[in-house]
Amino acid sequence: MSKELSAPLNSASDFEIVPVARGSAWLRSGGMVLGGSALVALCAHVALPLYFTPVPLSLAPFAVLLLGLFLSPRLASVTLAAYLAEGALGLPVFGPTPAFSGMAHLLGPTGGYLLSYPLAAGLIAFLVRRTGRGYVPAFLSAAAGSLVILFCGALWLAVLTHAPAQSVVTMAVLPFLPGDTLKVAAAAGLAAGWVRLRRRTE
Repeated sequence: MSKELSAPLNSASDFEIVPVARGSAWLRSGGMVLGGSALVALCAHVALPLYFTPVPLSLAPFAVLLLGLFLSPRLASVTLAAYLAEGALGLPVFGPTPAFSGMAHLLGPTGGYLLSYPLAAGLIAFLVRRTGRGYVPAFLSAAAGSLVILFCGALWLAVLTHAPAQSVVTMAVLPFLPGDTLKVAAAAGLAAGWVRLRRRTE
């Protein structure tokens, strides 16, 4: 048993340690959820419509990858779930394309990508904590999450449009592979750089 657990309680203030610590942890987690969802919302508004597909190029997946690499699996998933809840309630957190708001946007052509965010972020966080903190583990973990987003987005669009598989891949996967590769590389580089910086300052 640790010294902290085995030490006697000498005053009433000792009883306040655990509640205060828990309260501080809840506040910190809540701040991270709000900050993380705000980051995704900001990146979602950096979007470029494409004439041949209803799915725009968006920076939102980059934010999802970052949150997965930096947060715990549970906190990453909760943060992205909070982002979806904010959008479903009508807050302007989703991208400008397509031009719907609230649940209409969430159930539109980009809905599959959006709904995959909590799963993708949680998966990335889970993988990177079990494979290592270097660039390569971060890259592979982020790549896995990126593939989940693309797969869910393509599957959703296929169900929504009843288009053949080749058309769905052309509209929902192929146009985004080069950009998503860059997002994965950049997110992994930031995560690995942050780990190196923390090690130097410890």
